[in-house]
This record gives sequence, structure tokens and C-alpha cells, in this order.
Amino acid sequence: MYKYIWGFAKAKDCRLYRINGMADHIHMLVEVTPSLSISDFVRMLKISTSNFLKKNNDKFPYFEGWGKSYCALTYNMKDKDMIISYIEGQKVHHTKQGFRDELKALLVENGIPVDEAYYLRD
Repeated sequence: MYKYIWGFAKAKDCRLYRINGMADHIHMLVEVTPSLSISDFVRMLKISTSNFLKKNNDKFPYFEGWGKSYCALTYNMKDKDMIISYIEGQKVHHTKQGFRDELKALLVENGIPVDEAYYLRD
């Protein structure tokens, strides 16, 4: 799937620096072309990869579909290597902290309110 997503990003004139993840989520460091909104990129990515994964169900039998939500954060170019390293270390990192708790802490740390009634409900 990751190779498919690399090709998708390239076809959309975006640059995918790194991708990795766990069974329930993925992390990507992507430079999205200015002519494409982030929401359009994610929407098209979810549609395209869903079709790919369903057509290759024998290799991805547990895929049931993407969640409705996503999180997109901006970054400073000077932090690029640190973010790439973080993405590469997902399996080790998530043995210490689950995705749900990690995302919530990141949002709170950056002053983004989290409404538990809606947080990761899908």
C-alpha cells in the first residue's frame, strides 16, 4: 500500500518524504502542491487507496475502510529530519503511547481544544 501511496502523491505533483504506520492509522510527511487543497488531497487519497485495497483484498483482508476524519499539521522545514525519524519509528513509539493518547496530547500542547464527544468517533 505504501508504494501505491508514493505513486499517488507523485501523480498529484506532491512530494511524499516518508510514510509509515500501524494497523489502525498511517503517518505521512507530504509536501502538497499549492494547487491542491489538503482536504482534496486526503479525500482523493482515501478514495484511491480504498479502491486499490479492495481490489487487492487477498493482500489486505482486514481493511474495512478509512475513518471519516484525519489530522493534518504543518511543519517547519528545519524539523523535517526529526519528523521523518518519528515516522520511521512508529512501531517502537506506539509500544509506549497509543495513537489516541498521542494525538490528543499533541493537539492540547498546540492549543487545539479536544471535544471528547467527537474525538476520533469514527
